[in-house]
Amino acid sequence: MTTQLDPNHIANRLASVHRRISDAAQRVNRDPASITLVAVSKTKPFADIQAAYAAGQRDFGENRLEELWAKVNQAQTLGLTDIRWHMIGTIQSRKTEQAVGPFTLIHSVDRAKIAQHLSRDAMAAQCVLSILLEVNVSGEESKHGFGPDELIQCAPDLLGLPGVRVQGLMTMAPLVANAAETRPVFRALSMLRERLAATYPGDHWGELSMGMTNDFEIAIEEGATLVRIGSAIFGEREQG
Repeated sequence: MTTQLDPNHIANRLASVHRRISDAAQRVNRDPASITLVAVSKTKPFADIQAAYAAGQRDFGENRLEELWAKVNQAQTLGLTDIRWHMIGTIQSRKTEQAVGPFTLIHSVDRAKIAQHLSRDAMAAQCVLSILLEVNVSGEESKHGFGPDELIQCAPDLLGLPGVRVQGLMTMAPLVANAAETRPVFRALSMLRERLAATYPGDHWGELSMGMTNDFEIAIEEGATLVRIGSAIFGEREQG
């Protein structure tokens, strides 16, 4: 875990991010309230989550199931039961059972096998998991996710799985020096959502999780409904 920041510093950073979200939304005539800020608290001490919580933040994202569960349990012990937890990291097929829990949304369902395992495990636990389908829009080999054409083909099977409820799409743009270069990636995900919604109508495609600290304003301009922001709120993660 990294060293905790001063609570007032986190509150000020959080307020700054909200202003930037609002400004980006207004530039394209969107309601800022239609965009959910997921504060990415991975590797950060729970005191930092408490500071953001005290400043009004309720949605938090983690990328490792073990760390997520530890923080869920700590929050429950402290009575912070209204936190909305988001699983944003890659889930291994042998660990899908650990992803069945009191989570608002699983952002990172990156292949059919993971969706099938989550469905199986959720049914065994007699619950339904809300999920996003991760798409590798950029085609980078280092990125996880369905290919756009692959997702079009297998969408009916994914939508038919019991135990999971598809809520939309997620992507990660390439890390580039000029954030404007990410715009085609975000625009492509938005267009894919429109194509999926036209081909498979229903309430499956409402969410677009895209945009992080370096590019979230571009993502909002291209239709993001969820932005995943860590270092702009909690500071850079320590290496090593």
